[in-house]
Order: sequence, then structure tokens, then C-alpha cells
Amino acid sequence: MAQTLAHISPQPRDATHDVTNQAPPLTPYDASEDAALLEGLRREGADWADEDVRRLGRAAGSEEAQEWGEQANRHEPELRTHDRYGNRIDEVEFHPSWHRLMGVAVAEGLAGAPWADERPGAHVARTARGLVWGHTDAGHGCPTSMTYAAVPALRAQPELAAVYEPLLTSRVYDPVLRVPTEKRGLLAGMGMTEKQGGSDVRTNTTAATPTAEPGVYTLRGHKWFTSAPMCDVFLVLAQAPGGLSCFLVPRVLPDGSRNVFRIQRLKDKLGNRSNASSEPEFDGTVAWLVGPEGRGVKTIIEMVNCTRLDCVMMSATLMRKTLVEAGHHVRYRSAFGARLLEQPLMRNVLADLALESEAATTLTLRLAGAADRAVRGDDAESAFRRIATAVGKYWVTKRGPAFTAEALECLGGNGYVEDSGMPRHYREAPLLSIWEGSGNVNALDVLRALTRDPGTADALFAELALAQGTDARLDTAVTRLKAQLSTTTESGARRLVEQMALTLQASLLVRHAPAQVADAFCASRLGGDWGHAFGTLPDSAGLDTILARALPEGD
Repeated sequence: MAQTLAHISPQPRDATHDVTNQAPPLTPYDASEDAALLEGLRREGADWADEDVRRLGRAAGSEEAQEWGEQANRHEPELRTHDRYGNRIDEVEFHPSWHRLMGVAVAEGLAGAPWADERPGAHVARTARGLVWGHTDAGHGCPTSMTYAAVPALRAQPELAAVYEPLLTSRVYDPVLRVPTEKRGLLAGMGMTEKQGGSDVRTNTTAATPTAEPGVYTLRGHKWFTSAPMCDVFLVLAQAPGGLSCFLVPRVLPDGSRNVFRIQRLKDKLGNRSNASSEPEFDGTVAWLVGPEGRGVKTIIEMVNCTRLDCVMMSATLMRKTLVEAGHHVRYRSAFGARLLEQPLMRNVLADLALESEAATTLTLRLAGAADRAVRGDDAESAFRRIATAVGKYWVTKRGPAFTAEALECLGGNGYVEDSGMPRHYREAPLLSIWEGSGNVNALDVLRALTRDPGTADALFAELALAQGTDARLDTAVTRLKAQLSTTTESGARRLVEQMALTLQASLLVRHAPAQVADAFCASRLGGDWGHAFGTLPDSAGLDTILARALPEGD
């Protein structure tokens, strides 16, 4: 028998079948081919950045950049606590693809560059670039986001800002650890939470002891979540004699020696695998006071306002990325005698996802516009930014996991395997509703803003009034929202903030999106003609118009 088998010629691989009815590779594609994105960029005052955004969108969708994202997540960062001789070094090694992603991101102004750009719309342009470059990988958005956010917080200590701000706003990625002032560009991180308190940072136990040198302290304690531990400097909260305070902690001291920044371990996370999140310990760690003692939360909250905007941006980016992936698949895949894109129920699902994506992108850019005008001295926009960013952070990031799950399902079993890329996006999505305050923290922050600064409510309703009279369902929602403000208790905060978000998104779409898009959103989100799952749009929804806008033939 064995001798007989030896004379049988081996068959060619795949001889049992032909490979058919599979979608071709998506790459290369243009990540900026998004009407809501480009229209919002121009509307919010950054039309001068249009060509740069388009160029970066093409780069993000290239085979090379998409492969960088895959490799950076496949080859995760590795902690090296000691060198070969036993010296403590506390360094994290990244795959070369991480450095390539970071190099582009910093060069394109996704870190601190907008703070050095005097053109109106600079912060909007940065957000738009993030919305397209984020199609590559979400993890490296963490250090660029924190660097962007560190600048306004550092300005609470002008003499430190004078030294570090030019380097934080640089467009040069310089990953080698050395004396910060000897580098061409810096990255910043932050250390807020501790084991015993999490978001309740006032329970922090890390102690800050003044030294003989004014403004210089030594820290002793730990941090529970500190992302991107290979950044050059960190803003850290610690208990000084005058109360919880903010400090600048460099990894390398001015004399070239390593500051004490002992990385105990890297977090083994659900997603965000390309990025390193760590638990550092401080023991005699040298730090410089930022802002007055006892005002640490007020100082670092400037940083949080910026990073919360980036959470909204990153969620909107994930939505758009997975929508593009799903749309590409159903355009080529056939079942039961027709392409999936031609199947009525699949069209409903995709159109519903497209509505959610457009609403998220439009709100993101409106928030970026508010931030840009607020930092230039517009008090009304500052009040709107204060409440609307917390509202957007709560809602858009909350919708992300459900959205990515539905987009993954459009690919069926193909979407459940790792090489489709969809599982990576699905694991990434929940982070953005946790980072910079979970849903409860943000919902309560909205209540706090309404209570402590009634001007925020006025700013929100002034924004909603711009769409008054254009849609009866929207008008009813605004009236209902006003009534809710006076009756909402803490336990009802989520319901209130959800209604704020939906009403705000609807008002923006009514004003700026095509009529069919706005009508379908108002019908399904405000008018009661909806279901709890995606793909339950009313029969009257203009699915063809929605899909043609969201997924042009070029995608």
C-alpha cells in the first residue's frame, strides 16, 4: 500500500477549488474620501489645510502605511528593566513600524504643532489629519494626543513653558532618550491615576517633598496607568504640602542622568496593543511644580479637555475606518444571487452605520472648531466647548463598540478572523469610552458644568437655536431637553447626556448635511421611528443618497 501511494503525484495546492467571491484588497485607498470630513474641515475654518488632509489621507490608505499599523500591533512593545550588565534602564522597545507611524504623525502636526501655528483653524486641521491618519493605527495616537494636550497645562508655569513648549510643538520625532533641551522634539505623557482611586485622583498618595531649590520637588509613590512611558516628560499629580498639585517629570535630568522612573510592568490590555501602558514608581524622582500648590486638578484639567476631544476624534475615526472596510466587502461579496450591497437589509444596515459615522465626524469637527476659537479668546465658544466636549466624549465613544461590532458582522466570518483587521478595531473601541473618564465620569461632569457654570447651558441652547424651525422633531427634542435640565438627578445623568448628544448631532446635520441624511437621522434618533439595532431605519429613509455620500464608488 505504501509503495502504491509513493507513485501518486502530489496535487497542486488549492486544486480542490477556485478562489471566487472574495473581495479584493482594499488598499490602496483614500482615507480622506469622506464628504462629512472635508465639508467640516472647510466649514470650521481650516479650508487652507484641504490639500494636506487629502495627501495624508492617501498616505494613510497606502499598502505601506496599513502594513505599519498591522506590524506595530503584531509586534507589541517589550519592557527592558535592566541592561545586560544589570543596570536599571526602564526602557520600552518598539517595532520599527511604530517609529514610522510616529514619525509621520509628528511631522504632520498631530502632536503639539497647532499651538505654534497662528492660523485660524490650526486645531481643526490637526483634528482632520487625525481623522485620516488614524486609519493606520490607534495606539500611536496616545503619545501624540498627550503631547498636544500638555502644552496648555504647562503654560500655567510660564518659565517651564518657555523652555519646553518650542520642543513640544516641534514637528521632529526624536525617540532617543537624552536631556530634553538637547533634543529636536519632545513627547509628553501624564500620570494621574493610582491603584486606590482611579478617576478619584484626590485620593492619590504619591507625595511631593519640596527641595531647597524653589519649585523643585522629589516624588515618592506610584501610578496605575501611565501610557507611552517612553515619552520625554510627564505631567504628574502628587500631594504637596499645599494639597494635590501638578508636576513636570522628565525622564532624563539636566545633568544627563536618568530620573527615577521605575517601570514595574506593562499592562496586558484588551486592545491598544501597539502602545505601551505602564505602572511606574517614583522614589526620589525629581519634579518641577506646574501651577500653584493645591491646584493640580485645575492645572491638569486643561490637558484633559484636549485629550477628551481626541477620544471623540479617535472613535469617529474607528467608525469611519470600519465603515469603509464593511462597505468595500459588501460591494464585492455576493450571496443568494446578488451582491450584498444590493440586498435591502444590508443596505439598511450600512446606511444606518453611515448616519452614525457622519454624525460623529460632524460633531468632532464642530468641537475642534470650538476649541480653536476658544484658545483664541472666544468666550462663547469656550462655554460651548466646556459642555459639548464632555457630551461628545460620553456619547460618541459609547457608540463606538456597538458600531465596530456591526461593521465586523457585515463581513460575516471573514470579519471574525484576525487578518481581516476588524478584531483589532473591535478591541480598540472600548478604550475610548474609558480613557479620560468613563461614561459615568463624563456624564457627571456635564451635570457639574450645568450646576457650576449656567453659561454652558446657554451656549448649548444657542447652538441648537441655529437650527430652530427647520425640523419639527428637532424642535420637540430641544423643548424636551430644556424640561429635562430642571428635573434630572444624578442617577438620570446618562439619559440627559444622551439626549443632549443626539439633539446636538441632529441640529448639526439639519444645518449642514443633505436633507435625506438629516431627515433619516432625526426620524431614527429623535422621532421614535427606530429600533435598538443598527439597520432599523424607516422605509422612508433615503438609503441610496446616504450610501452614495458615505461610500462613493472610489472606496
